[in-house]
Order: sequence, then structure tokens, then C-alpha cells
Amino acid sequence: MDRLDLIAAFVAVAEKGSFAGAARKLGRSPAAMTRAIAALEERYAVQLLHRTTRAVALTDAGERYFQQAKRFLSDYDELEEAVQGERVVPKGELTIAAPVVFGRLHVLPIVASFLAEHPAVEVDLVLLDRVVSYVDEGIDLGVRIGELPDSSLKATRVGSVRRVFCASSEYLARNGEPKSLDDLDRHAIVVATGSSVQRSEWLLGRGAARRTPKLIVNSVDVAIAAACAGVGIARFLSYQIEAAEKQGLLTRILHDDTSPPIPIHIVRPAGRHSSLKTALFIETATRELRKRFGEEL
Repeated sequence: MDRLDLIAAFVAVAEKGSFAGAARKLGRSPAAMTRAIAALEERYAVQLLHRTTRAVALTDAGERYFQQAKRFLSDYDELEEAVQGERVVPKGELTIAAPVVFGRLHVLPIVASFLAEHPAVEVDLVLLDRVVSYVDEGIDLGVRIGELPDSSLKATRVGSVRRVFCASSEYLARNGEPKSLDDLDRHAIVVATGSSVQRSEWLLGRGAARRTPKLIVNSVDVAIAAACAGVGIARFLSYQIEAAEKQGLLTRILHDDTSPPIPIHIVRPAGRHSSLKTALFIETATRELRKRFGEEL
């Protein structure tokens, strides 16, 4: 194998977690995969993989090499696309990041449609409620909700959402409905620490906002379930509770809350050539998300 093949073999082994899986993906023998990894480790004089009888795992050096190797192969594919121009079809892996609930509700349907239209593309959809380094973690593009202090990203605004207070009808019947933020002092609060509405955002400078929440969870979905179960009043992004609202499980309250709209952007690392698959997905996602979020909810 030439060096490019060796790198491709390593990335396949790392992604599949086995030599046999990588061999099937690349149409080669497991022995060829083993020789490729051995050649790389000999070349760099470093162990890239931990081997067991059942699987392989990346060493620390292997993890660093893996991230760079994936980016190198992606850049190589983009170079070929640039040379071939209109004759090429979008192909290869596209890594997309999004918040968990937003990704499940709004990005996944776009991905499914995109994959049906472009069968040579493979998508790695990474759903997490934390800010990640797109360059370090090999992410091609993603959706971010909130302001963008990171100047290393190129952003396209596709809409906005608002933060809303809500509670179950059962909770409101038992405890009464707050008419102002001051009334929250007499109510139980549910907070999802993994969401875009962090505990600090309850610190409104008023009574209840400074209290310890009745329940803190690290999942938006679980916090919504808790609010539906009548545990307390919660604050979410508007799109997160639409299903619960339609089912009559949650009711919006404190409608006079004047919190500003929160922008939604599609972002990608600045200064990087946009591959055909990346450009097409951004075009598709921008169109579909603007239909849904171009106006504030």
C-alpha cells in the first residue's frame, strides 16, 4: 500500500473498531489491514492502537493521529472534487453537530432526506449539548443556538427561538399560576443543566431565581418529562416543548417575559474549502430551517 492507502486503512480500523470490519469496508483482507497499521506504527515509532482478542482501541497518540487523518482524507477528497468540477457527485463522510433535541427533531429529518438524494454520502450526526471545537473534533458543519463568540466559524443565520416558561396543568392547579417573575419565589423549579438554558439563566435577580432548583437534570428530555409530571416550573427553548404543548402536557406561562430572541446559525470552520457535499447540505439545511424558524416562535 502507498501512504494514502495506509492512512485510509488506519481510519477504517479506528472507525470500525476491528481489522475485520475495516477489511470489509475497504474490500481488503484483515491481514492487509494488520500490515497497514504495523507499517504506520513502524514509520512513526509509536503505538497507535491497543489490540485485544475482540477489538482494537486508539491510544492517546492514535486518537490524535485519527482526528488529523480523517481531516487529511476529507481534504484530499475535496481536492479531487475541485479538480473534477461538475463531473463529480457528492460523496464521502460528512460530520454534522447539533444540540440533542434540536438535532433529533429538526436536523435528522433533513439528514434523512439528504442521504436519500445523495446515496454516495455518509453522515456522522453528533448530537450533544455542549460547545465543541469543530477543528479539533473533525466536524464539518453544525447547528448552534445562541450568540457566536467563536470568530473561527463561518456562520449563516437561519432563524431564531425564544426561551419560554412552562408547567403542567396539574402543577398549576395545585400551586397556582405565577403572574410575574416575582411570583416564582413561591414555586418549585426544574432545570436542565445540559441545555442552552443553564441554571445561571434562572438568576434573574429576583426571589425564586436565586433559590436552589427543586430538580436539576443533565438532559433536556428528562427535564421536560419532569415538568410534564408536575414537578415544577421549567424554562426551555420554544421548539423543545412543542410536542408536549400539542399533547396538552405543558402550558406556557409568564407570557410577558421580554427575553430577546436567540439566533440559530449553521456554522462551519472558516478558511476551509467547502466540499461539494458540505455546500449542498448547507444549502438544503438553510432552506428547510428558514421555513421553520425564519420567524420567532
